[in-house]
Amino acid sequence: MALTFLYRAFCRVPQILRRLGGDRMQLAVEVVLLRHEVIVLRRQIARPSLLPADRAILSGLARIVSRARRQGLLVQPETLLRWHRNLVARRWTYSKKPGRPSLPAGTMALICRLATENPTWGYRRIHGELATMGIVVGDGRKGVSRRATSARG
Repeated sequence: MALTFLYRAFCRVPQILRRLGGDRMQLAVEVVLLRHEVIVLRRQIARPSLLPADRAILSGLARIVSRARRQGLLVQPETLLRWHRNLVARRWTYSKKPGRPSLPAGTMALICRLATENPTWGYRRIHGELATMGIVVGDGRKGVSRRATSARG
């Protein structure tokens, strides 16, 4: 939360200065951006490996520079968008698996056997019989009835 506030404040201050200073301020911001890129590139010989702080500085300053001047920078607009997508994906992750929980193989085999041995039973009856045996499954309106009736063949 605090990092988000600092990042937004970091982006807003140069934007305000840009409006007050005009083209000279935009050139000054571009110089700062280019100097930071040089610092990053001097740290390594191979492909640049950016730290999270580098990404924040580059993306924050790139928002201020005009689109025409962004083309020659170390970070392309597509890269900035990818960083944003990754950040959002990491922020909004859920550990819950999608879909229904699976049934054990023995329970599924029992449901199919009950359906084939008793062709007049519907899904509610099969569900009731499983409940009397102490096996807890859904009521079958979406999953059990289709599986059980497909086993009848």
